[in-house]
Parts: sequence; structure tokens; C-alpha cells
Amino acid sequence: MIICAHLLDDCSGSPRVLAQVIEGLQEAGENVRLFVGHHEVGRLSEVSVPTARYWYRRGSHRLVTLFTYFFSQGFLFWKLLWSPDLDRNAIIYVNTLLPFGAALFGGMTGRPVVYHLHEISVSPAPLRWFLVAIARLTARQLIYVSDAHRVCLPIEGVPARTIHNALDAAFLRRAGESVPNSPEHGDNFRVLMLASLRGYKGIPEFVALARRFMSHSGMTFHLVANDEDAEIQRYFANQSLPGNLTVYPRTADPADHYSRASLVVNLSRPDQWVETFGLTLIEAMAFGIPVIAPPVGGPAEVVADGEDGFLVDCRDEDALASRVEQLWEDKSLYLKMSGGAREHAKRFSAEHSLAKLQAVIAEVSK
Repeated sequence: MIICAHLLDDCSGSPRVLAQVIEGLQEAGENVRLFVGHHEVGRLSEVSVPTARYWYRRGSHRLVTLFTYFFSQGFLFWKLLWSPDLDRNAIIYVNTLLPFGAALFGGMTGRPVVYHLHEISVSPAPLRWFLVAIARLTARQLIYVSDAHRVCLPIEGVPARTIHNALDAAFLRRAGESVPNSPEHGDNFRVLMLASLRGYKGIPEFVALARRFMSHSGMTFHLVANDEDAEIQRYFANQSLPGNLTVYPRTADPADHYSRASLVVNLSRPDQWVETFGLTLIEAMAFGIPVIAPPVGGPAEVVADGEDGFLVDCRDEDALASRVEQLWEDKSLYLKMSGGAREHAKRFSAEHSLAKLQAVIAEVSK
């Protein structure tokens, strides 16, 4: 039995990766259970697996959220402790650093704990120190999503492996049937970004980029926020958005946006947030869409600069705009990168990642 624990079920990368992990393990014949916070409904709600939801709420103030978070982990610990049907030798699979209640349960009951880490930047600093300490004390194995991630978040004394995030076969089939919206003057060249509404995710830079290209009638900008309409309205309440920018709420089907996009960008600020992987990048590349990403962290491992996209620091506004305009104007370059992107994405198959994950499970089960 494998008991998976996660905190917040939304449409961001970590629950989507966990959903893929669960589906792959089930297909391989594993008995999987899921414990997840019930504040939001996202990708994990679509997985056909026995699920127990525990209490969690995000407050409007940071201190309130911190309090409810610690309270939620108490709920998770006791929910696991009072679940009579859990196998004595079950593996506790902790997705991200946050569900430490599950790690404590595993450590205290002698069950092997595996951490699948997705994040680097956890704040405030004392919280990060605490969560890393729990992982160091309880984990038998750590899984990182990139080699850069392992360097940025070292947890000494625990064996670690890198398993890149992957794309499932159904997604790859759908992507393979799509034709990228290649540039033609007068046609709609769509620049797409999918991100949470956080400044460090490059939202201000994306708005500034759109404003810079307002005179380009054939180019539009599209932001898919990992938030609901009410939060979007609050975030942009005091801002005047350029007319060529459209903002959408979170979606459970990002492929619909990829199928209409010409370029996908990740503008996370390297001085405030280092991306551990960048799932949207390989998803876009599977659709044959060139990408622009930060030159640090996981994106630097998955994007071949000049072949399937460009690595650009979003703080260099001129360089960023130059690369966008280059892809818009040079169709031969665009088509070359489009082909390179689609070919590169094939490296990130779910079967390859699942085989690595099963090796980890076999090892910790000994």
C-alpha cells in the first residue's frame, strides 16, 4: 500500500504531478490511498482513488494561513493515526514539504517515508527550517524534480534521486494532433503564460511585456491565473491592463490554451523565485510551441537555449522583448524551434518516470 499525502488540491504543478503518479502506480497494480486538504478542488479530485480529505483553510492574512496550516497537519496526523485499514508496511508518500503531518505519522509508526519535493522557496525562513528538519528526520528517500533543485534544497543525510516531471500518453497524443499557431503578420500571434498571481511569478513583467507590444496588432497576450475570478479582480483592482491582454481564471484543461498559443513564457524572477522544473514548459513544447524561460533552476535543464526556446532573465526587458519579436517576425526560426520543442518533449514520458519511481518504491520497501 502507498499512502499519498498532499496539502492543497488546485491546478498547479505539484497536484498535477501527484495525480499522474497515482494513476501510474494504480496501472502498475499498486494499492494507493490519498489524503488531501479539502480547501480547493483541482486535479486530484479527478483521480479514481480512495480519498480522505482533511481540514485546511487559507486565510486572507498570512498569520491566519500559517495558523490554519499547522492546525491542518494535526488533523492529517490524527486522521492517519485513526485509519484502521492502513497496511502496517505502507509507504508514506509525501508530496511537497508541506504535509509534514504525514511524515511524522510515518516516522512515529515505523513506516517508510518518501518525499517528492517540488519547491525551493518556503517562507518564512523558520518554517522552511522546520519542514526541512522534519524531512531529514523522517524521510528514507527524497525525490527531486531536477538536479538544480537538489542543489538549491539540499537535505543532508537522506538518499536522493532526480526524477523529472513527465507528460502522460493521453496528453502527448492530444498535443501531437495539434498544429502550433505559427507567426504570420496580420494573424493572431498568441503569447501565453500560466502562473499564480504572485509578483515573483513575473506577473508585472508579463503585463509590461503586453503593454510594450500594444502597437503590434497581430499579437495578443493571455494569462491563465491559478486563481478564481474574485482573486483576479482583487489583484488587478488598482491596475490599468493593456487592451491586448486577457486574463483567465484557473483551468483544469490547460491543453485548450496550448492548442491556441504561439509562444509560452515563464517569467519567474530569478532573484525571488527559482523554478524547480517548469511543467508548463514541457507541456507547451509537446504542442510544438517554443518557450521563453528563466536561465536558472529547472528550466535551464529542460529548455535548450536557441533550439526549442530561449532562456531569458525577465528583468532584462529589452532582451525579453527582442526574443518575442524575433519569434514573431522570423517564421523559419519559429518552425525550426517548434519542431525542436516537439521532439524534445518526447524525452519526458510518463513511462520513463514511472519506472524510476517504481525503483524508489522497491528500494524503500526492503
